[in-house]
Amino acid sequence: MGELSFEKLLIIAVVIMVLFGAKKIPELMRGLGKGVREFNDGKNGILRDMEGKANNASPDATTTTKQSSTITDVEHETVK
Repeated sequence: MGELSFEKLLIIAVVIMVLFGAKKIPELMRGLGKGVREFNDGKNGILRDMEGKANNASPDATTTTKQSSTITDVEHETVK
């Protein structure tokens, strides 16, 4: 049911051609392509900004210091 076979794709294409007409389909695809391109440009811009901020971070922010702790024994009574 979830698989798109050739027959299903052909039926979808015919329905789209009937609804929008053959002349309107290239305009729709062009608009879809522009939208996808703008989305990818925005995504890539955000990734570049994030990489730039990560590269400009101070080394002190990424280093960790070793902390020591001590454990002391405490006397206790066994509860029955």
